[in-house]
Amino acid sequence: MFYKTTVVNELRFKAIRSSGSGGQHVNKVASKVELIFNLQESTAFSEQQKERLFNKLSTRLTKEGVLILQCGESRSQHKNKTLVINRFLELIKVALKLPKKRVPTKIPKSVIRKRLKNKQKLSDKKVNRKKPDLD
Repeated sequence: MFYKTTVVNELRFKAIRSSGSGGQHVNKVASKVELIFNLQESTAFSEQQKERLFNKLSTRLTKEGVLILQCGESRSQHKNKTLVINRFLELIKVALKLPKKRVPTKIPKSVIRKRLKNKQKLSDKKVNRKKPDLD
């Protein structure tokens, strides 16, 4: 990833207190890490890449075009910071991935023949259900 180091330099971090139970220690230590990335002001991506990221991450961005991720899985602030950076990089990588172009395939003649044969068989079956003509 050519943009990895540039993007990591543009990240801002904020340490906040973790929520939930945990006793006396959790009330004193800010181990939860919040990652803030301003996509609009980023210089790591081209305009085309930014447009793609805005479209893919539209539900995760604020109105100002800021992406906020949090991680409080570990008791260690350093480990949470590493986890949130990895999560952010994976999110960016997935959002920038271009989908493969679909190549339309031709229906094989054997498949067409089989379908027509089954239709004829069903038609014959239904014809045999009718009452015979006694003329």
